[in-house]
Amino acid sequence: MATVAYKRFRMQIDLRRTSHRAVRLPEGYRWLPWRSLLLERHAQVKWRSFRDDLDGKVFSCLGEAAGCLALMKEIVAQKAFCAAATWMVVYQPEPDWPAVDCGTVQGVTRSGGTGSIQNVGVIPEHRGLGLGRALVQQALLGFTQTAMGICILEVTADNLAAVQLYQSMGFRTIQILYRDSSTGETLTQEEAESMISKWPRQLDS
Repeated sequence: MATVAYKRFRMQIDLRRTSHRAVRLPEGYRWLPWRSLLLERHAQVKWRSFRDDLDGKVFSCLGEAAGCLALMKEIVAQKAFCAAATWMVVYQPEPDWPAVDCGTVQGVTRSGGTGSIQNVGVIPEHRGLGLGRALVQQALLGFTQTAMGICILEVTADNLAAVQLYQSMGFRTIQILYRDSSTGETLTQEEAESMISKWPRQLDS
């Protein structure tokens, strides 16, 4: 994959100024709280959610099943991993039907009472039902329960649907970042503009 510079928004919400309660899912869907035996299932949902999307193109790890598994292992191995903000959504309209894993979110904590949302993903077949919003809300509830006062996340600037979702939930942009697609490292705007990009519009959108 060619090296690409892409633009990201770091967004933030103040958990102390918003109320958070248990999230009710549409009929036929249910929550699975974090357990270590779900690691590979989270990774599979992540891969199915991102492999054909923009983030699957700009993050090489999200475009490959092995990369998603490695990323999940990296997230849960952190001392700051937040199980209370890590959830999966499963679709099972009837008890005797096989359950379908269709949504995932993970959370980690940072210094200063900050929670960080990682990789909100919903597989294509189950989009348009508000599951992405529900996953974020459930993660925010988990951070609140673990005494976090602030929550942050990053989103690719060209992912307009995600940006608009987060804005509608009260997130605001606090920083614009430029990242190297091959390493994920932060670039200065000058470094980003000097790179040959497949999506040059991301530098000026």
